[in-house]
Amino acid sequence: MLVLLVAGVACSQPRKEVILATTTSTQDSGLLDVLVPRFEEKTGYKVKVIAVGTGQALTMAKQGNADVVLAHAPAAEKEVVVQGYCVDRRLVMHNDFIIVGPPSDPAGIKGKKKAAEALQAVAQSRSPFVSRGDDSGTHKMELSLWNKVGLTPTPGDWYIQSGSGMGVTLNVASEKAGYTLTDRATYLALRKNLHLDIMVEGDAVLLNIYHVMLVNPQKFPKINQKGARAFADFMVSPESQKLIGQFGVDRFGQPLFFPDAGKSEEELGG
Repeated sequence: MLVLLVAGVACSQPRKEVILATTTSTQDSGLLDVLVPRFEEKTGYKVKVIAVGTGQALTMAKQGNADVVLAHAPAAEKEVVVQGYCVDRRLVMHNDFIIVGPPSDPAGIKGKKKAAEALQAVAQSRSPFVSRGDDSGTHKMELSLWNKVGLTPTPGDWYIQSGSGMGVTLNVASEKAGYTLTDRATYLALRKNLHLDIMVEGDAVLLNIYHVMLVNPQKFPKINQKGARAFADFMVSPESQKLIGQFGVDRFGQPLFFPDAGKSEEELGG
């Protein structure tokens, strides 16, 4: 009887682990190494970070295998909200995508103003291009750029799919003297070990916006609703927004992310 009573009490205890499905860029850049310990210290929750591409993170949400999601693919995020898998989607921060490549720049794209035209030049020169190929937010952005110039590259001699996160993809591009699309934060965090320079930046279409969303507790009652909400609230709190705005300044002389809590995508031009 005592055993059953203890087991019953244990089962009634609120779950102290929060499962965060997020993109590899938030982990590879080191941002979560700053934010997660602070959240755990303040709340007593433990965060289990599962860093995958945004597509996989959203799939986890649709299967009820995460409590909260931090993603960077606005169109896909809106779709899971409309479908009822996620709720309370809030803008957290932004940075931008850039195209990087070997210093020799065999495709001659350095300084181009339009990212899609740069990719077209890469394809025409058949210079190596390394795609994540993993349905991540970065991969979705890359595909939208190819679509703008009417191209659908398939894996072959010059178009390579890593099937991996941003850090691995950057390393493959560096090893193969190829080009790739990356978020600026991950590139800057890993730059010292890469033989890649920034080729294209500043195109308005390269805006990279991150939102936090709760997995819908009405659809998945077993998720840690309180923990998920605590994490989402923490991400848009003044304290976290300040940490986000300061992250990277000491190492790179510039922030890797820009805090945006309370703003709308329209204000950012998204």
